[in-house]
Amino acid sequence: MKEIYLDHSATTPIDPRVVEAMEPYLGACYGNPSSLHRKGVAARKGVQRARETIAECIGVSPEEVIFTSGGTEADNLALQGVARASRRRGRHIVTCVTEHPAVLESCRALENEGFEVTYLPVDETGAIDPDELAATIRKETILVSLMHANNEIGTIHPLETLGPLIKERNPRTAFHVDAVQSFGREEIDLEAMQIDLISVTAHKLYGPKGIGALIRRKGVHLLPLIHGGGQEGGWRSGTENVAGIVGFGRSVELVFAHRQEEVAQMTALRDRAIARITARIPQAHLNGPSPESGRRLCLNASFAFPGARAEILLHALEEAGIYTSAGSACAGGKISHVLTAIGLPEPLAKGTLRFSFGRSNTGGDIDVLVETLARLIEEPRGEE
Repeated sequence: MKEIYLDHSATTPIDPRVVEAMEPYLGACYGNPSSLHRKGVAARKGVQRARETIAECIGVSPEEVIFTSGGTEADNLALQGVARASRRRGRHIVTCVTEHPAVLESCRALENEGFEVTYLPVDETGAIDPDELAATIRKETILVSLMHANNEIGTIHPLETLGPLIKERNPRTAFHVDAVQSFGREEIDLEAMQIDLISVTAHKLYGPKGIGALIRRKGVHLLPLIHGGGQEGGWRSGTENVAGIVGFGRSVELVFAHRQEEVAQMTALRDRAIARITARIPQAHLNGPSPESGRRLCLNASFAFPGARAEILLHALEEAGIYTSAGSACAGGKISHVLTAIGLPEPLAKGTLRFSFGRSNTGGDIDVLVETLARLIEEPRGEE
């Protein structure tokens, strides 16, 4: 039985070429990048090459790349680092109710320290109102944090509009973007979008887990979360994960070398899935923006199936060799805060599956998914 993996928003399989690039740094090239001898120099060169590759693909200078343990740490460093560095100037932060828990929980931690956080609501597609965003920004607003593409329902925020709007309202307000889902998949222009900090990670791009980065533009005030030997320019102490960093650089290099073709492939698979699920299972409800809106992430299709339980469907699909997600892999079995925020009734939220596509998927995989889904939904075990 062929396995069909449709959970690329949760993580991606590591590319064998990435493993090949990492292998020397898991063996003979074991030096500490801070050491002055040749083994340390070799490790340091590997880190620097990866830093330069990632910087070039994002459009920043290498010294603006701060390696972290992943997207969650990058988000924490951005929010808590900026807030604590700027608290004398203001204590107001703006974010959105559908953000990743890494952002929302960082905001709640900052609220416990006396910061004020405004959580912007969203409409039924997961979009915020630009006018409402503008109205929340004031003199004391030190930070706005918005994800580029939602990990559950694929909503893309128009950062090319929102970024300049933020700076127009308050030029000193830092703008942080969680681009974990969109990096390598959607266009990101830091200058046009006026982004000050951006979080990215490797494992969404066929790279290793446990490595990510926060891009911090020059002049952005930030305090470190982790103190020690002063690695990463003093922004993130601790001996570098050399093999992970090298793998991150290689995965980004490979993704950007074929980005247009891969995005076109994922978009075609997404559109095929949405069209065929809608036709074959008419009662299915698409969560998030329509594909025609141009505001849906290229690899995401999130559907609510009335009368069905997501967990039952998920495991039944697994038995058929199809791997997918109930809402979000980070949701821990709870009703998704994202689905609640867009006004989805609880029965539909409990019947939501997220399909996310990648390199290995084909149109035939979509057809197998749709027919298997249709059969399962008609069976008693797929119902409440």
